[in-house]
Amino acid sequence: MMLTELTAVPGAALPVAELRDHLRMGSGFALPEGQEALLESHLRAAMAAIEGRIAKALVRRRFRWVVACWRDPAEVALPLAPVAEIHGVTLVDAADGVVLLPAARWRLVADAHRPRLAGRDGALPAVPAEGRAEVEFDAGFGAAWADVPADLRQAVLLLAAEFYEHRHDDGSSGAGLPPAVGALIERWRQVRILGGGRR
Repeated sequence: MMLTELTAVPGAALPVAELRDHLRMGSGFALPEGQEALLESHLRAAMAAIEGRIAKALVRRRFRWVVACWRDPAEVALPLAPVAEIHGVTLVDAADGVVLLPAARWRLVADAHRPRLAGRDGALPAVPAEGRAEVEFDAGFGAAWADVPADLRQAVLLLAAEFYEHRHDDGSSGAGLPPAVGALIERWRQVRILGGGRR
């Protein structure tokens, strides 16, 4: 399985001003050269770390998911939530022959934690031997930072501030998320019982 981000979060959607206020940098003067880019990089890193922990995309963007087979012929869980739209499902054979499946063959089963791709006639079309399936979809709470739930926004700011304040750390301070960040994201983490059921 491989998940690729096809479109990045635009810089305009990042809460650079909020992080600046959080760090008490003030807003009545320009930041030193390179400082804004540094804040943006810390925000992107914090978002990536939190998205990885909760399997949720915060700001909406497009992804491509590639699998060698369906784990369940009827439906498979998509690797990220929330999924706003599936743009296409493609089957690629061993010789790189491509078949774009019509939308009448599949559907999105919306779910806050485990959105799924399901076959409309009871089964998904089989993936060719030694081939792959590619699914392109949009995932995220919305296109704007304000669309992200408040507790996740706060977690990103706290973690980005932590990255900024320890940017010269040699790595000896320990790994893992700060407790406050962990507490904020806990309810968003997906709990799997008995292996999570269908996958």
